Amino acid sequence: MTRILGIDPGSQRTGVGIIDVAADGKVVHVHHQPLVLLDAESFPLRLRKLLDGLWALIEQYAPDEVAVEQVFLSNNAMSALKLGQARGAAIAACVARDLPVSEYAAKEIKLGLVGSGGADKKQVQHMVGLMLNVQGKLQADAADALAVAITHAHVRATANRLGVATRTAWRKSR
Repeated sequence: MTRILGIDPGSQRTGVGIIDVAADGKVVHVHHQPLVLLDAESFPLRLRKLLDGLWALIEQYAPDEVAVEQVFLSNNAMSALKLGQARGAAIAACVARDLPVSEYAAKEIKLGLVGSGGADKKQVQHMVGLMLNVQGKLQADAADALAVAITHAHVRATANRLGVATRTAWRKSR
């Protein structure tokens, strides 16, 4: 069994989702939640809250691997910069705990999960709910984090079958 922590970074809310993956590839939901950062007094304190929240989850759930969504380009430079800083803080939080981190673009995640790189958030939420048998509506950021984790589980399974590195398997499959 391998435990994967998926992270959908955000400067206001960071989604986290944790799944277990069996040797046969079956994925099982463990935990999901948004880390709400908005109540921090300043942006640096948001990043601190993000670090503390991830470290607490890492300690509690002991993931083996981490998958993080890559930053997409934004029309608002300040928003993109803050998102990049939150993503960097999330990656640093995991690397500081000696966890291997894999990164996936939003289009890769949507393609792997829904079959279309242009899928909307509702389609992703629906598919995540079906795949993990999660009842009720999933919060968007947490659903995206679970989607990142599921994508990583699928890519690593393909890599294991092919006997190649995880990123090599994804690049060759496109």
